[in-house]
Amino acid sequence: MSEVKMTPHTQTVLRAMLGQGGDGECRRTVLSHGLYGLELSKITGLPNGTLFPLLERLRQAGWVERYWEQDEIAESEGRPRRRFYKITSKGSELAPHALAAAMSATAPAPGILARPRLAGGDLR
Repeated sequence: MSEVKMTPHTQTVLRAMLGQGGDGECRRTVLSHGLYGLELSKITGLPNGTLFPLLERLRQAGWVERYWEQDEIAESEGRPRRRFYKITSKGSELAPHALAAAMSATAPAPGILARPRLAGGDLR
């Protein structure tokens, strides 16, 4: 199991996998069933070449699992099967803490504010 690097793309995918930004019903559905690849791509705005390697790294770290939907569902809708990605119990436990740590690492230190400057760099 490898450590997860909290890049901005990773944070975006984890928020989607945790159902953040949706209503309570959406969140329950995402947590219980997961999301399929195209759905994740649309939600996150990430292209396949970025999204799927990231999902594989999360899977190798044990934060995400993947599974194929049932043949009957895809056949009844006249399309190929979808591969779903679902956050694991390990991922749902660790991801919120990792996201919070990543947010605090990028936030400015308390009490330090950018000082406004006049055009031309004059500090008056």
